[in-house]
Amino acid sequence: MTIAQHLATIDRLCSAEFPTEHGRSDVGSAGPGYHLAELVTSEDLRDTDGATRAETEEQFEAERDGLSQLLTRRWGPPERVSLASVLERSTSGEDIPEPWGDLSSQVPDLHLWRPQGIERWVALGIGQWDRELPFQLLALVTVTDPP
Repeated sequence: MTIAQHLATIDRLCSAEFPTEHGRSDVGSAGPGYHLAELVTSEDLRDTDGATRAETEEQFEAERDGLSQLLTRRWGPPERVSLASVLERSTSGEDIPEPWGDLSSQVPDLHLWRPQGIERWVALGIGQWDRELPFQLLALVTVTDPP
């Protein structure tokens, strides 16, 4: 996908209705109050060396930052939000509302906007479920306030 396609996906999700059940969508996953788009997924990193992993991470950061710059032109600068405390609270047994609970287990930090007139949060982050698994550039659109 290109950055233009990423923007089109985010725009579509900003106005799309939310499903009533959690499940897969045409771009990732969705549930009551949120859409989570998997914009880009890297190759599997199981058999790669540290340099290749670092290059892949840098590539994903550059793509996130480029997309973030375009969204900043629309909505102003994002909040930079760490999800570390959300993950800690979740693993300590606190009930964290979705999509924030699951997201915190794979995305350490987000670029987060609350655009005027949309009444939804929009976030970009780089996720990885495990050190050996692929990176993903994720876009979240939700009505649920961050915890």
